[in-house]
Amino acid sequence: MYSGTPDDKPWTVPALLEAKRAGRKLAMLTCYDAGFARAFDAAGIDLILVGDSLGMVVQGRDSTLPVTVADMAYHTACVARGLRRALLLADLPFQADATPERALDASTALLQAGAAMVKLEGAGPKLETIRFLAEREIPVCAHLGLTPQSVLRLGGYKVQGREEAAAAKLRADARAVAEAGASLLVLECVPGALAAAITADLPIPTIGIGAGPHCDGQVLVLHDMLGLNTGHRRPRFVKDFLAEGGSVAGAARAYAEAVREGRFPDAAHSYE
Repeated sequence: MYSGTPDDKPWTVPALLEAKRAGRKLAMLTCYDAGFARAFDAAGIDLILVGDSLGMVVQGRDSTLPVTVADMAYHTACVARGLRRALLLADLPFQADATPERALDASTALLQAGAAMVKLEGAGPKLETIRFLAEREIPVCAHLGLTPQSVLRLGGYKVQGREEAAAAKLRADARAVAEAGASLLVLECVPGALAAAITADLPIPTIGIGAGPHCDGQVLVLHDMLGLNTGHRRPRFVKDFLAEGGSVAGAARAYAEAVREGRFPDAAHSYE
């Protein structure tokens, strides 16, 4: 059964930390318009991400790289109108966080459109940007592992952190983004054991996507959660919840319950 925030109050950034301390798993989905936002909010989804994945699943592009801040602000405003209780995050698109000042301008636009937190990819030089935003009262979600904006450098969409040195670097980067002021961390396409170790390391919640069952929460792209054909290869971590839910709202409820009960992801939807 759905177990929401106390008294079904809207989610806040401090409430995410309380959920981690309480061992309460967080269910997140991407969303790009008010109609789906309203359905997911009513179904008990805790966090909604307006992802730059919209470039691929909405705009039909081959990657997320062409997505602009204006695209993100438009879809963020649409989604915000459909929400009552879920916490709304929005991606900083490619090169919008190239400097702390550019990130501040883009983040301001996204927060003014209705987001409560922005998400950016990477560590290293991005640590200064995370710190810069956090010091200016902008909540930040970091994103490590497979970072889609790095697809050209990575040579495709591949599992990250399988080698010992790469795993050690991911653990160090995760600690660094938390210390820089990130309030949340998405881990994408990393071995489940590594994601579990990172989750245990950090005081902030982790959200997995292809990162095994031991993160503090999970996220899927809504088209993948509904089993829709996006024109792209279906990753191993994807599961069609529409088949068991019977409707969009039912699929969202089934997904949220599976996440909270620890039934998703299972071994078949994780990487070793």
